[in-house]
Amino acid sequence: MPIFSQSALTNLRVLDLSRVRAGPTCVRMLADFGADVIRIEPPPGVDPNDGMFADYRKGGDFQNLNRNKRGLTLNLKTSQGIDILHRLVKTSDVVVENWRPDVKARLGMDYETLSALNPRVILASISGFGQDGPYAKRPGFDQIVQGMGGLMSLTGTQETGPLRAGIAVADSSTGLYAAIGILVALLEREHSGKGQWVHTNLLHSQIAMLDFQAARYLVEGDVPEPAGNNHPTAAPMGSYRAADGAFNLGVSGAGQWEALCRVLGRTEWLTDPRFESNRARVFNRTELNAALQPVFETDTVDHWVTLLNDASIPAGPIYSVPQLFEDKQVKHLRVVQKATTVDGDAVPMIAQPVTLARTPAQIVSAAPELGEHTDAILSELGFSPNAIAALRSANVV
Repeated sequence: MPIFSQSALTNLRVLDLSRVRAGPTCVRMLADFGADVIRIEPPPGVDPNDGMFADYRKGGDFQNLNRNKRGLTLNLKTSQGIDILHRLVKTSDVVVENWRPDVKARLGMDYETLSALNPRVILASISGFGQDGPYAKRPGFDQIVQGMGGLMSLTGTQETGPLRAGIAVADSSTGLYAAIGILVALLEREHSGKGQWVHTNLLHSQIAMLDFQAARYLVEGDVPEPAGNNHPTAAPMGSYRAADGAFNLGVSGAGQWEALCRVLGRTEWLTDPRFESNRARVFNRTELNAALQPVFETDTVDHWVTLLNDASIPAGPIYSVPQLFEDKQVKHLRVVQKATTVDGDAVPMIAQPVTLARTPAQIVSAAPELGEHTDAILSELGFSPNAIAALRSANVV
């Protein structure tokens, strides 16, 4: 039976054929809001690359990505495996995959085939570079796309050269864009009664995440360059050293600039022509930072963060990962919640960052063991215990 009894997406069934990060990120959102997600993986020994990202199933990354899902093993290299998958499609609302574009047709999992089986089904395809075009068959990994999508050219400083972001920006954003596309398609289906093909890719998603940096170039012709911790279009906005560590300061607009000068006791800066406007402060950022830095070195991070926030000036500490989880607001938001594995181990996970007042996301179960729910799911399809045993002995499941 599905994991959830009642939640926002309880009536949806999702087949998760995805691997690595972008696809599981997409499906995790649907699972957390109550969809009956069936994670389909090959039986042991079928896919030589399968263990590359799932060797350590009890590890935090795999658990966090694949919670709230049921597990089914299925050998899609067999006709019986494909037949079982097609039977599942007939009772499903969404299929999510991130195969190379040509693999879908070979397996009979292209949208035309699936919609013939179930006209209401939504196929969500995630790829590195798109479903067609000169790069369609290229493998797409996050760091490759961070480079091709412009992010690495903006990260770091002039001295460091291009740097990757410390998180999988392309993967994670693509997963979220795919989830939004699925939800839009489900809403449209309420009117048309028909499913459709939803597809997104890492390259387009990464470029979209450039946001104002890409818009600056397209509209104004400004070529963004790496600015380190400084904001490219506002000042003072960046990181500064206090007596016991570093903190971030964000000043945007004349009101906050005036408040900062008054809080620091530097009202003479208000009439300094180098700092009279945001444009001037950005142009003279080096001089401005050189004036601010000695002031901030006189006291602690906590002192400055408290003083500045009390004056409605955005500021915050720069935490390590362990420090962020000790922050009182992070604890108040219940960012970390726990799920229990089949072995009884409690695994801490990051909760969904969007809250629905009546039907919130929930973390109900840890990631499934490989094929943990195979017998139950096949039974739901009408297979007898003897038939399931025969499929298992033939390495179909």
